[in-house]
Amino acid sequence: MDDTSELRQRMITVIPRLRRFARGLTGSQHDADDLVQVALEKALNRLHQFEPGTRLDSWLFRIVQNCFLDDRRRASRREIDMDNETLEGMSNSSPADHADTEARLSDIDNALATLSDAHRVVVTTVLVEGYSYREAADMLELPVGTIMSRLSRARKALKPLLSPEKAR
Repeated sequence: MDDTSELRQRMITVIPRLRRFARGLTGSQHDADDLVQVALEKALNRLHQFEPGTRLDSWLFRIVQNCFLDDRRRASRREIDMDNETLEGMSNSSPADHADTEARLSDIDNALATLSDAHRVVVTTVLVEGYSYREAADMLELPVGTIMSRLSRARKALKPLLSPEKAR
């Protein structure tokens, strides 16, 4: 198998994480899937630019982030929608549990939507995807201190919006 074929195979394994990352950025699974598709198309067209020995996932996450920010610059603010795809994996829950979960996820999406793009990217990278501060800094090409600062500000902004009193 040649290098390009191997890279394409490795890209496939990262797609679920890219979708989750994009979902955190866009607030909609439909928009996230569109974003990942655009990013993967760009990545495939620029596969020759990938530097062997570096992290493929970081490269792909950066492309998703850049596509998201480019789209945000071009488009007016999109309405955040909540779809049922997120809830499909919960088979042992009652309809009331599904409704509660859907309401809570909607609250989270709405709270994330109040953040600036820069803060949302850091929250999604560190808190949703689980990257360390150092990994996020490398991926987003920012100093670690900036990651920590943005995350701190984002947490302060999200806390009152997601407090137990706000829970339905």
